[in-house]
Amino acid sequence: MSNDPTKKTALVTGASRGIGKAIALTLSAAGHRVLCVSRSQSSFQPVVDAILESGGEARGYAVDVASSQEVKAACAGILSEFGQVDILVNNAGITRDGLVMRMSDEDWNAVIQTNLSSCFYWTRELIRPMASKRWGRVINIASVVGLMGNYGQANYAAAKAGVLGLTKSVAKEFASRSITVNAVAPGFIETDMTAALDDKVKEAMLKVIPMKRFGKVDDIAGIVKFLASSDSDYITGQVFTVDGGMVM
Repeated sequence: MSNDPTKKTALVTGASRGIGKAIALTLSAAGHRVLCVSRSQSSFQPVVDAILESGGEARGYAVDVASSQEVKAACAGILSEFGQVDILVNNAGITRDGLVMRMSDEDWNAVIQTNLSSCFYWTRELIRPMASKRWGRVINIASVVGLMGNYGQANYAAAKAGVLGLTKSVAKEFASRSITVNAVAPGFIETDMTAALDDKVKEAMLKVIPMKRFGKVDDIAGIVKFLASSDSDYITGQVFTVDGGMVM
């Protein structure tokens, strides 16, 4: 992998499938070096290979994003090799659905750590070099559930709402350094998870979407590409809902 100083380095967490994979491929196609983070080499390797086969530059890292120690160690190695990460996309997330009165501490903590704390860990470790260079992008993938709540997803909704608060706070702290920090809140997107849903559940979802269809992973990757570019220089602290009109 080259150390071309003119090529921007993007890091995408949860890059092995779905939205994260689409973002990684799209940022590579835009000319960025892409660092793909997921829990194991077996999960990130197909995405890395796809980028390399298309002529792009990529590297994979197996990291438990819920562990501050693992994130810190990974970031130390990345900064040692590349000097900085220019574009950070905090996308990793999990669900552990259940009603509040039946939700275990483990299910609550796992979702908060993976979906919210991870955003804090990666941002804390990687934003200082961005500030020194006076340019950087932090893009957090939230959810419309963080704006409107959802039955059986108190942990997920709380985590994603927290991501929005984190986004706006970090945006204020680093705006003077020309670092933009924004959030993308997807609605119902066609992924492996939605494909496995019962037809009746899908029908109920479609009823609350004015466009009457699920979004595609490329719909999310496209706005991330925009927010990662110089075209978004004067946009920070914002939440972009990509949901077919669910939240207006």
